[in-house]
Amino acid sequence: MAEAHQAVGFQFTVTPEGIDLHLSREVLKHIYLSGVTSWRKRAIRLKNGILTGVYPASPSSWLILVIAIMSTLYTRVDPSMGMIDSIKETLPVSDYMTVQTQTVVSAILFATGLWFSLILILRYTLKALLSYHGWIFESHGKKSFSTKLWLNLVKMLSGQRPLLYSFQASLPKLPVPRVEDTVRRYLESVRPLLDDEAYKQMETVANEFEKDPAPKLQKYLILKSWWSANYVSDWWEQYIYLRSRGPIMVNSNFYTMDLLYITPTHRQAARAGNVVHAMLQYRRKLERGEHAPMRALGIVPMCSFQMERMFNTCRIPGVETDYLQHLKDRKHLVVYHRGRFFKVWLYYGGRHLFPSELETQFQRILGDPTEPRPGEERLAALTAGDRVTWARARMKYFSQGVNKASLDAIETAAFFLTLDDESHGYDPENGRSLDMYAKSLLHGKCYDRWFDKSFTLIIYKNGKMGLNAEHSWGDSPIVGHMWEYVLATDCFQLGYTEEGHCKGDTNKGLALPTLLQWDIPSECQEIITRSYTLAKEIADDVDFHSFLFDEFGKGLIKRCRTSPDAFIQLALQLAQFRDKGKFCLTYESSMTRMFKEGRTETVRSCTCESTAFVRAMEDEGKTQNTQRLELFQKAADKHQNMYRLAMTGSGIDRHLFCLYIVSKYLGIDSPFLKQVRDSSFLGLEDVADDGYGVSYIIVGENLITFHISSKFFSPETDSYRFGQNIRQAMLDIKALFNVEKKKP
Repeated sequence: MAEAHQAVGFQFTVTPEGIDLHLSREVLKHIYLSGVTSWRKRAIRLKNGILTGVYPASPSSWLILVIAIMSTLYTRVDPSMGMIDSIKETLPVSDYMTVQTQTVVSAILFATGLWFSLILILRYTLKALLSYHGWIFESHGKKSFSTKLWLNLVKMLSGQRPLLYSFQASLPKLPVPRVEDTVRRYLESVRPLLDDEAYKQMETVANEFEKDPAPKLQKYLILKSWWSANYVSDWWEQYIYLRSRGPIMVNSNFYTMDLLYITPTHRQAARAGNVVHAMLQYRRKLERGEHAPMRALGIVPMCSFQMERMFNTCRIPGVETDYLQHLKDRKHLVVYHRGRFFKVWLYYGGRHLFPSELETQFQRILGDPTEPRPGEERLAALTAGDRVTWARARMKYFSQGVNKASLDAIETAAFFLTLDDESHGYDPENGRSLDMYAKSLLHGKCYDRWFDKSFTLIIYKNGKMGLNAEHSWGDSPIVGHMWEYVLATDCFQLGYTEEGHCKGDTNKGLALPTLLQWDIPSECQEIITRSYTLAKEIADDVDFHSFLFDEFGKGLIKRCRTSPDAFIQLALQLAQFRDKGKFCLTYESSMTRMFKEGRTETVRSCTCESTAFVRAMEDEGKTQNTQRLELFQKAADKHQNMYRLAMTGSGIDRHLFCLYIVSKYLGIDSPFLKQVRDSSFLGLEDVADDGYGVSYIIVGENLITFHISSKFFSPETDSYRFGQNIRQAMLDIKALFNVEKKKP
């Protein structure tokens, strides 16, 4: 009833005396406040848009320049070298445009033109400076004079207090590597994996490709790099993500965990209230462009393009290809709990709901006894299954009536929230707790996350939480930026009462959450069941093992004077060899966000240097530790150099991927590109079914978390066994160095 009363802003009755109009003062107040908020938001966006548009200058610098130019008029000095007089001659003389007014207007126009010219000069100067990447190849802690000078110039031209998108116009474009360099690096990367005969055959095919048709394909890529913001990213999004017709659950979506050791409240609704409010704060700053841009070394800016689609975004299925629907200023979210979908408004009186108000709304959902309608409970399994099946079902059964209205509510929501009826989190006394926690975040029950939404926030019954993110719109570091903000705001700014509730008074006048209605026919229910069966087979086949490596961490590795990433990657190579007795292609993701609209690149971690080191480690009794240490350093240096090349646009796989796409457009059949596609990481094939996926996070100085996945059906893999191999490999490499973990 409360919702019905709030929905009616006025009522009228027709009588013989005329129309009797009854206005609701409370509703009109909310309409007024909503309008004020909307106009305030537009004004802030306009202001920040102007600040971003003229960066690294500022509106105040324009005023200073105008005053300076105007002051020269009284000293009879003409800094414009006659341009002010030329502008003056073009202005008409009238009663409103006296000679003096003409002079003032001419000076203002000249100053404005000069100001815009200086902005362009500063931007192109900064872009030229940011195109220099020599600094990244220098040894850690040893900066040359030229790098120090370069850093100071970048810092000076970057201005003060930049906004999120201030540097977008100054970022350089991703360069197209030379074909010869890419082919040479590719051959170098496969050398440790091929015997002499196979390598010679590959070398022959590569040399033929380099002569023809590579030059023709390269010309098209160079043309695309001139025309587009990034010669890779749009094709990568289209062909690797949106055109993939297989399930995105497990195969594409990724997850993020809660704090391991801290649970600020065990009340599910309260945790959801604080976290959703923190996300709304983040979104508001994001829409206004008020977040500080991420910068390497605190100076070198990185692209913020991916952040635009973090909220209000949904992947829409299609028969041949999906597409991303991104909207602005969505004012509701959809909550899933125990098989039902609820729509919750996020605004009240033109403002965000307070955490205590959100807690009230979520508690109402938790206490709602309504049973799911037929087909509703497992409806989201459609987003976990085959994309073509989902696309056809969507067109046939969800294109009209209540089904369309309810689906629109989900797809246009700010994001999706699951109030999970299970409890998960890290339990030191339960060795499998992290495994079950990770699997729950990765796929849940296969029907309790909306895998098409940009992300699904998951709040568990015990107050722990996590995130499942769709991959096409952005990469994990982008989600990580938001997640760090939310965790810090939740724990250190918003906080909870002693009883674990959100702080603040409750508002009992809020409209109740709206239960979404569905009318799902039996034929569609059968499709849902088939999608669920497929998704469950995928989920059940995931062999997952997570563990905390706390014997040492980043602190000790740095005292070994090596890169933590290179150290771990070499440990993975050693663990792989011990696990299978052979080497294999290894994919490590590197970011290319120092370039405009950059995303990722591949680092091929299995090298001749790394295999030589691994063989030396396994050559017991014949190789001295000093030799192993020398081989380790060579392998680590090689890995670091490849990582730096990937970051600076000189990687292998994205270039080969784009050459392959151009060849398909032109109808050119290249044996070399075909072999690369069939045995490589172009992204055109799934990751090997008999391989491992390993994610690791370096937490502070003394902790590294490992997340390992494989498939049960493969007789060659065992995630727990591989985890033990990683742990032992880390310890064995550490034993080469005469260092010990510092006591806390």
